[in-house]
Amino acid sequence: MSIKIGVLGLQGAVREHVWALEKTGAEVTVVKKLENLKGLDGLVLPGGESTTMRRLLDKYGLFEPIKEFAQQHPIFGTCAGLILMAEQIEGQRGPHLALMDIDVRRNAFGRQVASFEAELTIENMMGVEGFVGVFIRAPYILSVGSEVEILATYADKIVAARQGQFLACAFHPELTEDYRMHDYFYNMVKDYKENQSPAKG
Repeated sequence: MSIKIGVLGLQGAVREHVWALEKTGAEVTVVKKLENLKGLDGLVLPGGESTTMRRLLDKYGLFEPIKEFAQQHPIFGTCAGLILMAEQIEGQRGPHLALMDIDVRRNAFGRQVASFEAELTIENMMGVEGFVGVFIRAPYILSVGSEVEILATYADKIVAARQGQFLACAFHPELTEDYRMHDYFYNMVKDYKENQSPAKG
C-alpha cells in the first residue's frame, strides 16, 4: 500500500521532515497550495512561528481546506504545529485549527533555555526510550482532555500527546537522525487508511 504524506511547506524545517518521512517509506509531497493536498493520506505541520504560520495559511487559502482535510486524515504537528492544533492557547483569544483537546503555553520553557536537548521516554510507541527531543523556544501542553493520550513529559510538563488520528509534540524530531516519531506517524496513517478503505467482497 502506497502511503502519501504531505509536509506543510510555508515555514520551518520542511526539508528535514521530508527526509525523515522518506526514511519511513512514505511518498512525500511539500504542501504550498491547495492542489498539493489532493491524494494525501496524512499531513505534517512543522515548527516555525505559529502566528506567522496562521497568517500564511490564510494568505494562501489553506486554513479551511486543512481543517476539512483533518476530519478524514491524520495530522502530526511539531512545535508551532502543536500550537496550531490546540483547542486552547494560553493568553490568546481563540484557537487556530482546534483539532486536539489540549491547552498549550507558547515559548513555555523561557528564553534563557531557548534551545536545548533532553532525553525522553515516549509511552506506547513500541517502547521508545532514549529519544532525544530538540526543544527550540518550545511550547508545552498545560492540560489535556479525557480523550487525549499523554505520550511524553519533560520536567513534569507534557511535551507529546495523541488524540485519535492527531499526533503532536513540542520538540523537533526532524532535527535528529532518530526517525521513530515519524515512523510512528507513518504507521498511524497506514492504519487509518486501511481502516477507512471500503470492505472488499
